[in-house]
Amino acid sequence: MKRTTALAALAAPALLALSAAPANAHDIDDATVELMAPLGELNDSGGSGEAWAKVTGNEVWIKVEVQGLLDGAPHAQHIHLGGAGECPDPAMEGSGFEGAIRTTDAIDSYGEVRVSLTGNDADTSEAAALDVANFPADDTYTYERTFEVPDDVAEGLHHGDGVVVIHGVDHNGSGQYDGEQMSDLDDSLPSEATDPALCGAFQETQMSAPGGGVETGGGSTSGMENSGLIAGGALLVAAGAGAFALNQRRRTDS
Repeated sequence: MKRTTALAALAAPALLALSAAPANAHDIDDATVELMAPLGELNDSGGSGEAWAKVTGNEVWIKVEVQGLLDGAPHAQHIHLGGAGECPDPAMEGSGFEGAIRTTDAIDSYGEVRVSLTGNDADTSEAAALDVANFPADDTYTYERTFEVPDDVAEGLHHGDGVVVIHGVDHNGSGQYDGEQMSDLDDSLPSEATDPALCGAFQETQMSAPGGGVETGGGSTSGMENSGLIAGGALLVAAGAGAFALNQRRRTDS
């Protein structure tokens, strides 16, 4: 039950999609909004970066530039929606290693995963939230991709909502994802693999993103002590939608 509930925190917010007001797709068909998010460090990850997005109707172009993360290990990256539309205070006391912020600790701040920033033409929905084979796996990288999103996601982005979160932190400096504490998303994974490393809330902007990016992805599982388990974790994400609904119902009833 613990694993099911934790996975649901990262996976598809089915209940949110059902309860949200109907998206007025015709209002955004011809509209374009440009967004930018400076990516701030969480969990003393040592990283930094920026993200830019251009949303026209349901089409999203996004570019992410990241520096200073753990090299040779996948960094899951997502757009979150449905929370307060902000990043947690980096100084907040989390439930992780020596007070580290775990993914579920900050759900109220940045919301649930709605877009998975995968590469290689892979699925970009919330169902691919742990598709580690298609996330970047370098310390420094540039990611760029164009894809379609559902109406409710497009509407949220057109309204300037959305938070970019990038995961994967080497808390103990071992050079790989390991440690005794397990992930709050899947207890077969080390917490380091899913703890948030960078976060940035989108803001509307007229600034142009720098050019020269290439589509990335295809992150390997090298540098991971539990690489087989982490790859297997991607197979568990599909169960998240129903579990999320159950979890939300319990929060409402409590």
